[in-house]
Amino acid sequence: MTDNFSSQRFSIAPMLDWTDRHCRYFHRKLTGDTLLYTEMVTTGAIIHGKGDYLAYSEEEHPVALQLGGSDPAALAQCARLAEARGYDQINLNVGCPSDRVQNGRFGACLMADANLVADCIKAMRDVVSIPVTVKTRIGIDEQDSYAFLRDFTGTVAERGGCDTFIIHARKAWLSGLSPKENREIPPLDYPRVYQLKRDFPALTMAINGGVKTLEEAKTHLMHLDGVMMGREAYQNPSVLAQVDRELFGRTTPAVDLVAAVRSMYSYIEAELTQGTYLGHVTRHMLGLFQGIPGARQWRRYLSENAHKPGADVRVLEAALALVADRIPQEA
Repeated sequence: MTDNFSSQRFSIAPMLDWTDRHCRYFHRKLTGDTLLYTEMVTTGAIIHGKGDYLAYSEEEHPVALQLGGSDPAALAQCARLAEARGYDQINLNVGCPSDRVQNGRFGACLMADANLVADCIKAMRDVVSIPVTVKTRIGIDEQDSYAFLRDFTGTVAERGGCDTFIIHARKAWLSGLSPKENREIPPLDYPRVYQLKRDFPALTMAINGGVKTLEEAKTHLMHLDGVMMGREAYQNPSVLAQVDRELFGRTTPAVDLVAAVRSMYSYIEAELTQGTYLGHVTRHMLGLFQGIPGARQWRRYLSENAHKPGADVRVLEAALALVADRIPQEA
């Protein structure tokens, strides 16, 4: 397992309905060092749900489970289960602003109760040996002063023993804005997160929100311990092919995008035998060739054919034929 500092250096944000196990398996083909996150999973789903909400592939490591919940005992139970399944980290969601999440009393509304968040973290830390981290916002509603963020962080760190915070550099409006609007309308305030790191130098801090390039990530890393990329990593996954070399100092060759697609074939074939539809995997691959001639044809072919009965890796090969010869090769 990687140490907590290096594992936070670059990560892909947990995104509901996007970062499922197929997505993570694909992203791991592009970057070996990036920390991957599950979608947020509620404690209720894990404890009472009929499906296996902790399923993942061994190839995904390092991988963190993001939990949604506010009951310390339930969170501790889920953390213990996750550690037994081999997850590398546990993360508590204190950032999601959706109404559904608020009604369950977890997500961003928990920022209003730092003592409860601290209790949740401590309950998990008491029963596992893997890192337990918090993903939060810089504020909620009218509680958006720097003092509020500083006090929240201090309480969760001191009372809960949390030593790692991933901070989305926007506040959240708990009413009046949709989750999508909450990702776009509240202004980003990167300097506020930088200041928090200066005030808590012993804590590991990563920043999230609006990061689109590895150059931007490098700028943040001059101030902070880590960067989390969200939608850009999903919609333009080729950016991940440069992460290990650009941010982790690896000397390995750049990832060949066509080879990365073909390296998915054995996984896809195994999934098809389990009843998975090809489109459930390939939907995460649509943006791979963004900016390359043929990218639109690649997306269209997969979108039109991956959901047809009997669709298999031959669909991917046919789609690759529309783009593979048009990719510039590195010298």
